[in-house]
Amino acid sequence: MQLRPISRCPACGGDLSIRRFECERCQTAIEGRFPRSRLDRLTKEQQEFVEVFLLARGNIKEVERILGISYPTVRNRLDGILESLGHRVEKGDGSTSEQRSRILSALDRGEITVSQAIKQLRGDEDEG
Repeated sequence: MQLRPISRCPACGGDLSIRRFECERCQTAIEGRFPRSRLDRLTKEQQEFVEVFLLARGNIKEVERILGISYPTVRNRLDGILESLGHRVEKGDGSTSEQRSRILSALDRGEITVSQAIKQLRGDEDEG
């Protein structure tokens, strides 16, 4: 069984840093505070998806075929990966997922009506 390194603290969810590297051949050790790769932020499933995407050379049709998933599912997974890497992702309507979540939360709390939420999601009026 291959162990997967963790990048988040299991107690508080904070970022973990690497403190020591050691050579398996000669046992030379280097200690310090080393940053983790942003790719370490990805879940195991996201990392596997990235590998398939790269093997398909970015061909979404091929990714669909290999994984047996639809185009929207491929796009959603790519968006999720980009968000995990810290990028803002715009949806097809020009809003970010953060904006969409804020609008839908306001709707859920009864702060705005359904028609107001639709207008805001379409970008027809300010969120205010």
